[in-house]
Amino acid sequence: MEENKKKRIFSGIQPTNTPHLGNYFGALRNWYKLQDDYECVYSIVDLHSITVRQDPAKLRRQISESYALLLAMGIDPEKSVVFVQGHNPAHAQLSWILSCYTQFGELSRMTQFKDKSQKHADNINAGLFTYPVLMAADILLYQAELVPVGIDQKQHVELTRNIAERFNNLYGETFTMPEPYIVKSVQKIMSLADPNKKMSKSDENPNAIVTVLDDRDTIMRKFKRAVTDSGCEVKRGEGKEGIENLMSIYGAVTEKTFDEIEKEFEGKGYGDFKTAVGEAVADSLLPMQENFKRIISDKGYLEKCMKDGAGKAFAASRKTLQKVNRKVGFINL
Repeated sequence: MEENKKKRIFSGIQPTNTPHLGNYFGALRNWYKLQDDYECVYSIVDLHSITVRQDPAKLRRQISESYALLLAMGIDPEKSVVFVQGHNPAHAQLSWILSCYTQFGELSRMTQFKDKSQKHADNINAGLFTYPVLMAADILLYQAELVPVGIDQKQHVELTRNIAERFNNLYGETFTMPEPYIVKSVQKIMSLADPNKKMSKSDENPNAIVTVLDDRDTIMRKFKRAVTDSGCEVKRGEGKEGIENLMSIYGAVTEKTFDEIEKEFEGKGYGDFKTAVGEAVADSLLPMQENFKRIISDKGYLEKCMKDGAGKAFAASRKTLQKVNRKVGFINL
């Protein structure tokens, strides 16, 4: 029976913004597909979000919306553990313990700390520096074997492995050594306003990103305004980054290859193609958007799912925390 045991996956998402197409096609859309083959633990990582100043009322709303979105995307709370990170105090407890087994030099080399310090120079707080330890605690607490990440996030899994190995060497086998699960996805989704930049939540140009909750009219307007080149053929090529980005998005929705897309739109111009991409995206997001409206309006159901998820998360993590406490010399009650 042990041979048939499913591997456990942990993944989390911050609730600070509505996910855009890059987040959705690059990661979130794959989460529900993993549920049949893996034991999945999915979290809204609210503790991570306050390394940057947040408006409390807005953050509370975004936590609820982010949780509802996961359910709307197809995450089944009966199949997977779906919870809000702050509802399980074990994350903060293990993070403190692990911070005492993490070297200052390791954290100072983390590229995201350098990036965020530059963006938020007026608030370079200790949490911004140590949040990779909390990320390690998120993963190790559930003995996760796999962590879905993009190429640019592998550094966090490597740090998690270093911390786990150091602890295991000192106290004996305690933590499972997690491996990065590189999600096979479409090409990176780029900004609609500047196809040389990744689509980003922090982009100040509202026309640069399409979020998963944008209505059809908004989606169509943004795609019609998408930056392309002065040509007219729907083909890849040098200097055609804008049209290639639209082809990536269309391919992500329709699962068509670039060759198939070029053939489909042979003899048609950019206007026709932009309209087709917008309609395909709007159509693909509509079922999820309708699910979201239903779930977010049912406060009782949402609260029940959160409570159940918190209970499952605590049950799944309790054994690990007790084992760690015992090994470092604390007394479990």
